[in-house]
Amino acid sequence: MPDPLRKFVYAHRREVGMLALLAILVAFTTLKTIDPNGGGGLFGSRFLLPDNLKNIARLIGIYGVFSIGVGIVIITSGIDLSVGSLMALLGVAFLFLITPPTSRPDIAFVRSIPEVAWPLAIVLILLLGTAIGYLHGALVGSLKLQAFVVTLCGLLSYRGLARFYANDTTVNLTDSKQDTELLRRLGDGSLGELLSGERTGGFLHSVPMTFVYLLVIAAVAGVFLHRSVFGRYIFAAGRNETATRYSGINTGWVIAFAYLIAGFCTAFASVPFVVYTGSVQPSTHGVFFELYAIAAAVLGGCSLRGGEGSVLGILIGTAILIVLRNMVNLLGYPTALSDAIIGAVIFAGVLADQHGATLFRKLFSRAGATKASSPR
Repeated sequence: MPDPLRKFVYAHRREVGMLALLAILVAFTTLKTIDPNGGGGLFGSRFLLPDNLKNIARLIGIYGVFSIGVGIVIITSGIDLSVGSLMALLGVAFLFLITPPTSRPDIAFVRSIPEVAWPLAIVLILLLGTAIGYLHGALVGSLKLQAFVVTLCGLLSYRGLARFYANDTTVNLTDSKQDTELLRRLGDGSLGELLSGERTGGFLHSVPMTFVYLLVIAAVAGVFLHRSVFGRYIFAAGRNETATRYSGINTGWVIAFAYLIAGFCTAFASVPFVVYTGSVQPSTHGVFFELYAIAAAVLGGCSLRGGEGSVLGILIGTAILIVLRNMVNLLGYPTALSDAIIGAVIFAGVLADQHGATLFRKLFSRAGATKASSPR
């Protein structure tokens, strides 16, 4: 193997390993879902159906956005357990903002919220999610409270508030009297549908808008995290906060900003997810999303000890989770076993990643020693 390629593979060994796992999952699912009586070879696979691939891309877009935020928090050696509950609260708040007061539960505070146009509602939800994220960061970074405790309280409180204000009933998007067609295209439509206004075929019509959002946010997050000075501060604070603080960096602000990003990403993902589902049932909306985000980040190479991780790895980890869930559904495994299967594969992936890194080091050290001892 040429030296530049060997160095690149070693430097990105986690991403390479998880990408290989993703390729194995895709190949396995494709082969196992081929209809033997349908003909068409690989293209007869239910996994490769255009609608299925489009739905996978849509979910990768939604999950990937909030997973990037959680991944950045994990790089600072923190954790965010409030993602799913916060999405439920923000989803309820968004639907309350775009529906008439008379269609809401008979609660004084809820009835007092004025109806606003849906573009303004999106802005308000983004501001609310960002403010909550900053609150988490201030409590963790400045007051030095444990991130686990702070976000665990958020996990319990936000879903409880969502259930209370919704009167523990389902809040529907159809209750809105506004023209939400453009909102639907932006949240649950495709790039081609947004540009042309029609549901037709073609490549652009197979690209969900949520996937487009993910690409944009991932590009911005990648430049911020891996090409900026503040990004280096985030990695430094995760590796050794005390040493970073003594070097003159305000680690409290760095950590707070990381949680602010997580809050913004959660709020951003909450709007298209509400449009995709069409309603919010507070008791189940976004359940376990925080665990999926943590799993995606860890699968992608973010160390829970902090100081390690990449945006590309988080995207690969998210894709693995979504493809794995799709595989479980297509192969007809019992729903009760789906989470167990996903958990087992995640564990195997992380185990292989940890020991695979050691194996990579041994292989490359042997290759380097052989090259050094070879006669010139």
